[in-house]
Amino acid sequence: MKLRNIALAFQFLTIIPIKTTGEVSEKDIADSSMFFPVVGTFQGLILVVLSFFLLKVFSPDITAVLILLAYLLTNGGFHQDGLSDTFDAISVKSTGNQAQDIQKRLAIMKDSTTGPIGVTAIVFSLLFKYLLIKTVLQIKGDACLILFLMPIYSKWAMISVMYRSKSARSDGIGRIFLEHGGFKHVALSALLMVFISLTAFYAWVYCTSFPAKWVEGGFILFLFCEIAVIYLFCSFLKNIFIDKFGGLTGDNFGAIHEMSEITFLLIALLWR
Repeated sequence: MKLRNIALAFQFLTIIPIKTTGEVSEKDIADSSMFFPVVGTFQGLILVVLSFFLLKVFSPDITAVLILLAYLLTNGGFHQDGLSDTFDAISVKSTGNQAQDIQKRLAIMKDSTTGPIGVTAIVFSLLFKYLLIKTVLQIKGDACLILFLMPIYSKWAMISVMYRSKSARSDGIGRIFLEHGGFKHVALSALLMVFISLTAFYAWVYCTSFPAKWVEGGFILFLFCEIAVIYLFCSFLKNIFIDKFGGLTGDNFGAIHEMSEITFLLIALLWR
């Protein structure tokens, strides 16, 4: 059952063609969220391998572009679509009738057309992330570790907002996670995320000839700082989305994923 939940997590978050057998219940789909950090681990490994080889051939500028491109390809732009739809909907001017405004915003998110605000959100997000990744690549010693952790924490960020939230729609995948997700999903995914992070850290220190500066500065403190800030930031976003949409949608998860990655990289660079 757990292996199938991991497969479902990959199906939901990536374009990797993993098939599952048998009937899949809504509970199975919701339980797959506990393994979102595993998907982030897989994507993080891709980023590390690419950065290791690409930096031997290209400058940090070109390497950052190629890494960002590869990362986008693994999920098919799934989260960017959610980001653009969310910001297109938020940009709707209020008429003073909250119920009417909510329905109008939800209708805009279902529209396949991307508006100017949505395009701006995507461009700003990609540009900001490119600059942050480029800066990270210039950090000697810890660049690979930061890139590895980035997708893991952004996957957990989506899970953190599922607890005690309601769905803005009566259908959709987002509703399933919101109705069946609970504290167990947030806590277990967080424990898994911390375990993966510590394992990666000690493996990195052991395998490299230049120990990370976090040995002296406290890597565990850094992890919990990241968790606390990302959780508070995502809670802030959740309240905004609930106010604007009457609940959360799958598109909102995509927006939270993208903004939490930027937040993670900013904290990592400030910590350095």
